[in-house]
Amino acid sequence: MINLNGNLIEDSNFITSENRGYKYGDAVFETIKAVHGKLLFWEDHYFRLMASMRIMRMEIPMNFTMEFLESEILKTIEANALLKSSARVRLNVDRGDGGKYLPKLKAISYNISVEALATDFYSISKQDNYTVDLYKDFFVAPGLLSTLKTNNKAINVLGSIYADENGWENCLLLNTNKNVVEALNGNLFVVSGETIKTPPLEDGCLKGIMRKQLIEVIVNSGDYVIEEASISPFELQKADELFLSNVITGIQPILKYRKKEFVTTIAEDIIRRLNIKLRVS
Repeated sequence: MINLNGNLIEDSNFITSENRGYKYGDAVFETIKAVHGKLLFWEDHYFRLMASMRIMRMEIPMNFTMEFLESEILKTIEANALLKSSARVRLNVDRGDGGKYLPKLKAISYNISVEALATDFYSISKQDNYTVDLYKDFFVAPGLLSTLKTNNKAINVLGSIYADENGWENCLLLNTNKNVVEALNGNLFVVSGETIKTPPLEDGCLKGIMRKQLIEVIVNSGDYVIEEASISPFELQKADELFLSNVITGIQPILKYRKKEFVTTIAEDIIRRLNIKLRVS
């Protein structure tokens, strides 16, 4: 079942050919992990969504409160019999139908879809030989728009096809300054000794919810130093560990980049600390 503007409908043909999210990518979305009816990091998701809508000059409806959207998400989870398990939630917001580049109407439309997830909390996936490489056909533009979670994902689609054609699990994206920005589906962290680097938002990486959580965990650990700084491709092979983050997986270690193989020691420690934080919150 899909939630379309508060109405539960069957998951088929609920978007028309005139939908602006479909035609122009004129939409923003949040991907949320729900565990037994609890939306993880919901406050962070909500405020990122509100900020994204403002940047995209969408008029935020008066009823778009944190409580309202949470209730709509939970209603959709319940309708799909997933309240007692874990689920991936996609909350999509667009400007509905009509217009060319200039919208005809100011009205906002939303839809919510869910799918089951196999695991509740986070664990390190040591997927055999999780290998990545650089995607250099197209580049991310540094700046505010690149940090938003919008439906404009052409580079992620092309990079995913490129990775699949080469037998890799993922690719790392570069910005126009030739700095490493992120992976196709998550933020990047580079470990060297006790220092952990991640690209700054100014470089054009996604303003990831899990990125924010991991930075807080690292800052509060007392054992590691976090640095938000540009990352050169040359730093990757010199690193002790590389790992990716998103709210669904948590942390995905990179085991191989070109000829360099990596360990997962610090990634495992950080995911342990994250799970402790979730249990006590």
